[in-house]
Amino acid sequence: MINMIVDSVIENSIAQEIGIKKNDKIISINSKTPIDIIEYSFLINDEIIDLIVQHANGELEEIEIEKDIDEDLGIVFTSAVFDEVKRCLNHCIFCFVDQQPKGLRDTLYVKDDDWRLSYIQGTYVTLTNLKEQDWERIEKYHISPLFVSIHTTNPTLRQKMLKNPNAENIMEQLRRFKKLKTSIHAQIVLCPDYNDGKELERTLNDLAEFKSILKSVAIVPLGISKYRKEKFKKVDKKIALETIKTVDNFNKKIKKQIAMASDEFFILAGLEVPEKKYYGDFLQIEDGVGAIRLLKDSFKKCLKKMKKSVKSKRKITIATATTASKIFKEFQKQIKVKNLEFEVLEVKNKFFGKDINVAGLIVAQDIIDTIKDKDIDVLIIPAVMLSKNGENYSDTFLDGLTTKDIIKSKKGITLHILNNYYGFEEILNIINDMD
Repeated sequence: MINMIVDSVIENSIAQEIGIKKNDKIISINSKTPIDIIEYSFLINDEIIDLIVQHANGELEEIEIEKDIDEDLGIVFTSAVFDEVKRCLNHCIFCFVDQQPKGLRDTLYVKDDDWRLSYIQGTYVTLTNLKEQDWERIEKYHISPLFVSIHTTNPTLRQKMLKNPNAENIMEQLRRFKKLKTSIHAQIVLCPDYNDGKELERTLNDLAEFKSILKSVAIVPLGISKYRKEKFKKVDKKIALETIKTVDNFNKKIKKQIAMASDEFFILAGLEVPEKKYYGDFLQIEDGVGAIRLLKDSFKKCLKKMKKSVKSKRKITIATATTASKIFKEFQKQIKVKNLEFEVLEVKNKFFGKDINVAGLIVAQDIIDTIKDKDIDVLIIPAVMLSKNGENYSDTFLDGLTTKDIIKSKKGITLHILNNYYGFEEILNIINDMD
């Protein structure tokens, strides 16, 4: 079933002018029904559009539109995919969806593996469910770039890690992308005793063949929650140092800065995160590659712009995960604003387990437990802790509690949601706006 449901309409757009509203359905465009936003974008790229709309009250309306050939209609849909999202057919040994407790929202257990969402939203795909018609559409619409979960180029090992017989064809698929000139952002989830060491060297050496289409390669460590049934070896200091060296050797070999180890490797290795040039254009920032460098550089600039004092005694508390709290505690020592106390609270992850140290997996109950005995004035938490509705963050955490629950737990506090987790500017503005 095709569902092109309108979520909102852009102000002063064609859609607003012709009376399209939230919850209306687009039935067809020039007698064709697109299956996703990709096809929709091509269909509306015309001067005359014949639109059939089913309004929320059930009424059907045919509307003819004359517009500039590249002019958008101004419709925001509830989903970028109008047919069914392609489900993941793998059972990856490192899959975090399988490491969650029972009883959460149904959507948290849904695993997609859809190349269209990879192109539109930057989610990673394994390519194990691609059909020939998918390849034809990728070629037809010149789809690029895609975010691809590689993990290993060893066909036998990839089958084992993804638990899918279709996982062995990654090299052939990458060669096909090379022929189509489809750019790739690659991801490798490093699992000790599986795809690290010599296997990582092999994978990177194989990827050198695709230097012309490789935009970036991110190596990230396996995340282990307390709900994982299988026992896995953690990335330790030795493995972290070895991985960083392997990545550096690969970049030197191809004479191009493509591969990057995520921030956590440098923390585990006891090393300072690299300077900006290591990360290029920060193309894998959402995968935790370069976030600490951006945050540190931002703080350095903001410190120079920070006011010297506030009139009355105030307190700012930032509550965040273990890894980030260490960085903010470095900042805490440097903030010298008269009458202002800058407090950093480490939120230990009781929900998923002590080995999960990223802010994006902190839940509301763990925040509430952390602040319950604290004197809180202004509380800051990063938006990455909240679930997403499309491109926007909601007010709901992974445990189903909301920001309102946090406010109720500590009456009188002011709660700020930090939207840019890689910059200090929002916190600077909070400080400078204080009386």
